[in-house]
Amino acid sequence: MRALLKSWFDPRDVQRVGSTPDYRFSLANERTFLAWVRTGLALVAGGLAAFQFLPRMPATYLRETIAVVLLLLGGAVAFHSVRHWTRTERAMRLDEDLPPSHFPALLAGGVTLGALVLAATLLLQAFR
Repeated sequence: MRALLKSWFDPRDVQRVGSTPDYRFSLANERTFLAWVRTGLALVAGGLAAFQFLPRMPATYLRETIAVVLLLLGGAVAFHSVRHWTRTERAMRLDEDLPPSHFPALLAGGVTLGALVLAATLLLQAFR
């Protein structure tokens, strides 16, 4: 666990393996990392907005559940962004295939499911 955290917070740890890749690839990896962080921040902001601005729902604690799920999803995305950046940088330095990730599909599925649940709830509330 300590080695994992060190690889995340000490950039020299990643630089100790393999050879330096073309800087354009490292910069593209960094831009991808920043995009993941922005996505995580947007999910956190959405969670706070859901808690603050959504009306009370007919289902008990639905508003709070939506907010907590969005907050946790935002934290998971931020966590994943560092992990993905480190794994990708290491793979590039070792001239290996980039690591596969199911996380984008899971994230898209989770957001879609959440949007559908929220839309259905709001529609039900509007027709009551």
